[in-house]
Amino acid sequence: MKKDIIVLQDPETWDLVIEPRSSILNLNLKEVWRYKYLLVMFVKRDLVSVYKQTLLGPLWFFIQPILTTITFVVIFGNIANISTDGLPQILFYLAGITIWNYFSETLTATSNTFITNANIFGKVYFPRLVMPLSKVFSGLIKFGIQFLLFAIVLVYFLVSGTAVNPDITGILLVTPIVLFIMAGLGLGFGLILSSLTTKYRDLIFLITFGIQLLMYATPVIYPMSAISDKYKWLIAANPMSWLVEAFRKVYLGAGELSWPGLLYSFGFMVLIMLVGTVIFNRVEKTFMDTV
Repeated sequence: MKKDIIVLQDPETWDLVIEPRSSILNLNLKEVWRYKYLLVMFVKRDLVSVYKQTLLGPLWFFIQPILTTITFVVIFGNIANISTDGLPQILFYLAGITIWNYFSETLTATSNTFITNANIFGKVYFPRLVMPLSKVFSGLIKFGIQFLLFAIVLVYFLVSGTAVNPDITGILLVTPIVLFIMAGLGLGFGLILSSLTTKYRDLIFLITFGIQLLMYATPVIYPMSAISDKYKWLIAANPMSWLVEAFRKVYLGAGELSWPGLLYSFGFMVLIMLVGTVIFNRVEKTFMDTV
């Protein structure tokens, strides 16, 4: 009587090994790097799809900050007479809008990650973090386009002899720091909100409203120097305040460049990223059951 012989294959010879993650803080960045080409594809898709069937196309990148700046000049500059630290109103508001838009668009885009991409997530596997990261990079490209508008206006005022004092050294040093912290804050808050909206859909309606309220709690339409000491601590507790002020200081020469303030913003970003990572990693395993 013959006996069947079963040969056990060495596990190390398998092409793919599926195993659970060992930590809720593990983002598995190596796997994200393997899908870098997918990340690039999503970034291109974001840039093309938004304005593909519009009449003005990419010109909307310029129109939005221009119209917002004009509105702020009329309402807050001329009617409300809010101080602009002696700077031209157009430059003051455009600087705040340019840097604020990057944060707000990153937060808004990443906060809908699970809901808007549920069909894709349910059909094919790839690191889920690729999707919110693509929003961060596509937002950075949009920021670059809007920053070009700000740079053109800044050069115009410099040539016309307006008292604007950009700091070249500060620009090279502070700009990457501000953008990095902005991206981290937008991504961190976005990860938290995207995870919560899978279960609590009502948050979708509050995101845009909440971002608008946060803008008024940030020195975008007013300088920190115009805030009374009674309320200044409240504005200083907002990590975005130090970023906007630092951006204006190095580019326009008016504002407050506080390294302790930037350090506080960085620490706040690290905390939000940790919290967002924990929630995102827990939700991505079960979100298909609730979406």
